[in-house]
Amino acid sequence: MAKVINIEQCFRRFTDTYSPKIVGELNGQHFKLARLEGEKVPWHTHDNEDELFLVVEGALDVYERDETVTLHAGEFCIVPRGKEHRVVPHGHVKLILVEPIDIAHTGKVQSEITKDHYDRLDV
Repeated sequence: MAKVINIEQCFRRFTDTYSPKIVGELNGQHFKLARLEGEKVPWHTHDNEDELFLVVEGALDVYERDETVTLHAGEFCIVPRGKEHRVVPHGHVKLILVEPIDIAHTGKVQSEITKDHYDRLDV
């Protein structure tokens, strides 16, 4: 039987920022939840993977070298592979990420927020 996962209940289980939590897996993709606050994401590129950012709460600027978009709750964008980017939240943001399982968190750039592995929430 299909499993029902309540996103808001998952967010209540963690408060740390810039530490995505795996809550699901499908077709070689991780479905992750993350909290963001502060300007910490470095400019980086994913050479082989597209990256989806879906805002659940708050507002998030997605910067590319040639343009910036602002996402609000209920909106998402996909950054194409090979496109240098960074994200900056407006205050506290709750975010869903859908990414290939083997994606490097901040591409080839190492920073204070870079993760080598992700915690999995028991849902």
